[in-house]
Amino acid sequence: MREEEPNELVKRVTGAALKALAAEPELSVNFSPGQASVTPDSAILPTPVGTVDQAGLTKLRGVADALGLRLRYHDQDIHRQHMPAGPEARAVYEAIEQVRCESLGTRRFNGVADNLGALVDERCKAKGYGAVTEKNDAMLADAVGLLVRECLTGEAAPESARGLLNVWRGDLESCIGKQIRELRNCPADQERFADVVTDMIRTLDLMDDESEPLDSDDQDDEQDPEEAGDDAEQGTDSEMGDDSMLAGQAGEMDVSDDGEFGEGDDEQFMSGDGEEEPAGPSRWNEPWQRDGADNEARYHPFTAEFDEIIGADELCDPEELTRLRHQLDQQLSHLQGVVSRLANRLQRRLLAKQTRSWEFDLEEGLLDAGRLSRVVVNPTHPLSYKLERDTDFRDTVVTLLVDNSGSMRGRPITVAAMCGDILARTLERCGVKVEILGFTTRSWKGGQAREKWVADGKPKAPGRLNDLRHIIYKAADQPWRRARKNLGLMLREGLLKENIDGEALLWAHNRLLGRPEQRRILMVISDGAPVDDATLSANPGNYLERHLRDVIEWIETRSEVEITAIGIGHDVTRYYRRAVTIVDAEELGGTMMNQLAELFDEDGAEKLYRRLI
Repeated sequence: MREEEPNELVKRVTGAALKALAAEPELSVNFSPGQASVTPDSAILPTPVGTVDQAGLTKLRGVADALGLRLRYHDQDIHRQHMPAGPEARAVYEAIEQVRCESLGTRRFNGVADNLGALVDERCKAKGYGAVTEKNDAMLADAVGLLVRECLTGEAAPESARGLLNVWRGDLESCIGKQIRELRNCPADQERFADVVTDMIRTLDLMDDESEPLDSDDQDDEQDPEEAGDDAEQGTDSEMGDDSMLAGQAGEMDVSDDGEFGEGDDEQFMSGDGEEEPAGPSRWNEPWQRDGADNEARYHPFTAEFDEIIGADELCDPEELTRLRHQLDQQLSHLQGVVSRLANRLQRRLLAKQTRSWEFDLEEGLLDAGRLSRVVVNPTHPLSYKLERDTDFRDTVVTLLVDNSGSMRGRPITVAAMCGDILARTLERCGVKVEILGFTTRSWKGGQAREKWVADGKPKAPGRLNDLRHIIYKAADQPWRRARKNLGLMLREGLLKENIDGEALLWAHNRLLGRPEQRRILMVISDGAPVDDATLSANPGNYLERHLRDVIEWIETRSEVEITAIGIGHDVTRYYRRAVTIVDAEELGGTMMNQLAELFDEDGAEKLYRRLI
């Protein structure tokens, strides 16, 4: 009898444990390189890669346990009935619901408690919560979730979350401490529990009382844009991937209200009759409505006067930039070996394409001595000749566009900076120019643009209401040695805010169009859908995401720029034709190299493109 492979054994045992914990013996459990998800009939877990060590096994078990407990203790109908409106309110609501499900399991099973505790600890480390020194509203859902977790399980938060809780605990205890303690009396009663959570959200002043209820089915396509903007529950599942760790931190458990982990709310693209709306015209300045009558639906900024395109060295002083670069170098020492080997493999592949090659079995040219043996064996066989020729390798430029949103804080942005550093060095040695760009906003929840909108009387359908910040870490013509310090800026506390992807793609795309190279490649690294609270609260809930889809569709079908995307714990394949999703930020280096290798191999890229479409 053939011995079972270790990873197959891990899959079988983990799948069986998930079924038992969910009390669903007929549940279908599958494994995929994508992020974890669960439906009433099936569950998908991350595929174990390589030799699974104890830490990796505990992480996988934690993800499986979280899915199983959600499936066992979560009632979708009750959840939707009590779902509050507004992105912040929903993020808190989702975080606490996931904690409730997990607490019911940790009370009964010590092993489950250990697995989930290790998973929470790892997520807090990835987000850098141990080093937090000031409040940030984007972390509110995680802070509330951790406090509720302490109360329901009786376990202290991990050391990796102490910084976050130190800055939030006092205010939250004085504001909602009594309600948090009330939750201990009803974790098994989801309806009563949800009522208390709703009161907590109202006490925190996060409730959007003017919004339409979540279950409203009679909303038609031509509702007032301001009312549609207030209907903030639409399109916010993807926002929760950015803002809520305990409700599903990117890559492991992005929890939506239908019980799925990692999928956005498809209802945001539905018309009133339940039919899916078209993705929109390829030109993003055209109306989104079918009849094209409402010009207010066009994507536009309320004002662009406060936007900025800025070099990384202009955002902090040289001493801090040197310190941040040193911090990045320390992180690089741990990842250097693995990613460098992948980079060297890519370099050999690219250099091989640029060297000369030989054509054989020609009727004229240089005599091919290696094939003379055929003539000796058979004198009637003609002589063979060969010619040396140059390989056709087109001049290429690569732009790496990195999402600098708050949800990338911690391990994801650190790994992105390290991989960008190594990629720039590798391709520079191969004669391929690299540009590294980042995109975020200047403020949380709207900046000077929103203030101007308020001062103007809050006109309807204002468009984008935050101030863009587009960062140039390394220009294409700038040597790596002159830009190396700039990449450390990604690690700066307070830099990462909100993300407006559509305009960032246009910016990077237009910079590429101005390049003289024959081939232009744009690689996007992101961990969530577009999120800007100010814009989404005053426009339709899918305003930013629809614009992103239109921009991508235009670039993919009409532009000479080749675009590919890597989603960190976020399914970007629903946006991009050529894309891949990774669960762990540690996979980013290998995935970047593989994607570029396929792109540089034109035959491979064509096959990949045909496979995706």
